[in-house]
Formats: sequence, structure tokens, C-alpha cells
Amino acid sequence: MAKVSLKDCIQYLKGVFVGELHQLAPIKPILELNKNDKRFVDSKEILSEINEGINLAEMDWEDFEYLVRELFEKIFSNDGSEVKVTQASRDGGVDAVAFDNDPIRGGKFIIQAKRYNNVVTVSAVRDLYGTVINEGAVKGILVTTSYFGNDSIEFAKNKPLALIDGSNIVYLLNEYGYKTHIKLNKK
Repeated sequence: MAKVSLKDCIQYLKGVFVGELHQLAPIKPILELNKNDKRFVDSKEILSEINEGINLAEMDWEDFEYLVRELFEKIFSNDGSEVKVTQASRDGGVDAVAFDNDPIRGGKFIIQAKRYNNVVTVSAVRDLYGTVINEGAVKGILVTTSYFGNDSIEFAKNKPLALIDGSNIVYLLNEYGYKTHIKLNKK
């Protein structure tokens, strides 16, 4: 080993020499996300029409999906992050996808919107978890106008899932200046 030249060895192996580490220029880490998906469709604006008189639990289900996408677009509005909405049918359990390019906390987030008037069952939460795994996402977010049962909450524990119920969606909308309410019409 004493006869081996370190420099010649690295060059032979096509290695690269760099100067002293303190001489290197800082470079922002990059997270590349594949944002091409044929399920994405053009979105429409719903938030501009929101007012205190609108009961989210009674709005059109498709409009609720667009509203959720718009809200999460505001939440994720940093450093080139974007939120896209998917087509209404054959979407693979995905209503919207958020792409956060931050190399530390970012990634692909699957968003599912449920405009329900009754409890969100554990099967909906399980379906979202399967979709998160299938899509290679870092987290799934299930948003509802309703509420989650104990079995749904228990299932989501220690999994990359966020459950946002009716009171939380009203709070988030309020945080961004949109006054609204939810009055469930339980059957």
C-alpha cells in the first residue's frame, strides 16, 4: 500500500478532487418530484365565493374538492410548491396532490376530500393509507366536513396520515380569512 499513489488511484477510478471544504460555495439541496400525471385537470376557484352563509356540508361534493385544493394551495404556498386537483372519476383515491420541493420536509402529499354528513369510517382512512403507499407519497391528508370515529383515529396513529375534521377545516379556512360554517344533516 505504501507504493500506491492516492491521487493516481482516485484519478484511475474516475474520482474527482475538490478543494478544501471551506472553499466550497453553498448550494441549496434539490428535491426532484415527478409532477406529470394524466389524472390532473384544470382547477376552478371556489374560495372567492365562500361566505358565512355557505354550509360546507351542503355544498356540491366536487366544489368541496376544489375548495380543499385551493386551501392547501395556500398552506403549501412556499418555494415553488404546488397543489393539483385530479379528475372526478378513476382518480385512484386521489382528489388532489401537493408537491413540496423542500428537501427536508417536502415530498408528495395525497389529499382526499370527503364532504360527509356522517362519521368517516375506518375503511376510508385505510383506503387513503393504501393510496399513500401506492403513490409513493410521504403523507396522506383526509379532509372532511364531518368527523372521524375512534377506529379511524386509532388506525391513523403512527402512520403518515393527517385527519382534518369539520371543525378543523372551518378553523383553517378562518385562518386564511374565509368565514364559513358546517351544519351536519345527519340521517
